[in-house]
Amino acid sequence: MSIGVLFVSTGGICRAPMAAGVFRTFATRARIEDRFDIAAVGTFDGHAGEPPSLLAFEVAQRRGYDVPVAPVRPLRPEDLSRYDHLIAMDRSTLAALRWMAPSGRTDLPQLLMRHVPQAAAIDIVDPYGGTAEDYERALDLIEKGCAGLMMTIVSNGNPSLQGKIHEDLP
Repeated sequence: MSIGVLFVSTGGICRAPMAAGVFRTFATRARIEDRFDIAAVGTFDGHAGEPPSLLAFEVAQRRGYDVPVAPVRPLRPEDLSRYDHLIAMDRSTLAALRWMAPSGRTDLPQLLMRHVPQAAAIDIVDPYGGTAEDYERALDLIEKGCAGLMMTIVSNGNPSLQGKIHEDLP
């Protein structure tokens, strides 16, 4: 049975696909990628069917991450029940996820930066429409958040994954 991890941002074309690519790369390096079902979506459907942002793709690729090339899709109600980890990039996305979550699952959505001890940032600012440097700053936080999330998942009730994580996580 796979562990479902859904990364959610506003449009689903920048931060969420970068986070999915980073997390998938970490899982691949640890040789546990087959244990995960990783996806990226947006709460806003205005970019549905589009590819991820070119700058998101390029910035992540320069660091060795493969951003999913699948067309962007909006969050669906069934996603809120299907995935084990609903990961928001910022507080507005978190609020939307909690509002949409079915009864009994409203506490499941979490901020990605919640998994970074003593994080200097709470939100990962949306780089959409910005410069490559904006995407780099977002990716810096995403790397830390995904490393923390991976450690959380491995250490919390997943004994089959323990001992699989490499020290090269940021």
